[in-house]
Amino acid sequence: MSERTSGEGTRLTLDLWHPNCWAIESTSEYDGGILAHAIYDAPTAGVERSNGLFTAYGESLDEVETLLDVIADSDLTGEVLELQERFDSRGKHVAPGPVAREFFLEYDPSDMMCPELLKQGFVHSAPTQIENGRERWEVWFAGAREEIQPSIETVMDETGAEIRVASISTSEGAEPERSRRLDTLTRSQRQAFELAREEGYYRWPREVSTRELAAEMDISKTTLLEHLRKAESKLLDPQ
Repeated sequence: MSERTSGEGTRLTLDLWHPNCWAIESTSEYDGGILAHAIYDAPTAGVERSNGLFTAYGESLDEVETLLDVIADSDLTGEVLELQERFDSRGKHVAPGPVAREFFLEYDPSDMMCPELLKQGFVHSAPTQIENGRERWEVWFAGAREEIQPSIETVMDETGAEIRVASISTSEGAEPERSRRLDTLTRSQRQAFELAREEGYYRWPREVSTRELAAEMDISKTTLLEHLRKAESKLLDPQ
């Protein structure tokens, strides 16, 4: 009979890029984004094509339609079956952009990231978000905290991916530690980080875009992203 044990566990947000990904290639060249919800054929089952459920979203219908056309024309995808937009119990569509379209897609499972992440102990906990040629993964890691970076490096070696830890927290004690590290930020970095938190940038689904945050601060999107990435780096690793 197995025993029940308890532990803190670590929740992470991974910002990653990997080769031969139709979603990364599509969003790196065109506006809009993609949510990856579910896979319906296991990559270990020997199938040549997997079927997945996704949402394409954007600021306008033209933006979303263009993105879907690009996805359908990719050499890395098969048939695209467009579905009706999904809504939650409050009547809101479940995507970060004001326009969203769900679709089923056939694609080659050989370059999927989830099997390698799972193999190293990273358990997928929310739909993956793909924007600007990058994927954002919400995962849980059940191992020791010092094992996270070696496990990430193993995934990168096995897949050719580039992976950055965008956020990290444990079930207890994360908030006081983060508060102490806020003092290491410059004024601009702290302003950008606090605004992003207040406006829902770090919530799921994301409630504000980088374009909107940059406009509120009256700076360019590139400058905003630089402030956020430096702030996240200092909060994650004060050394």
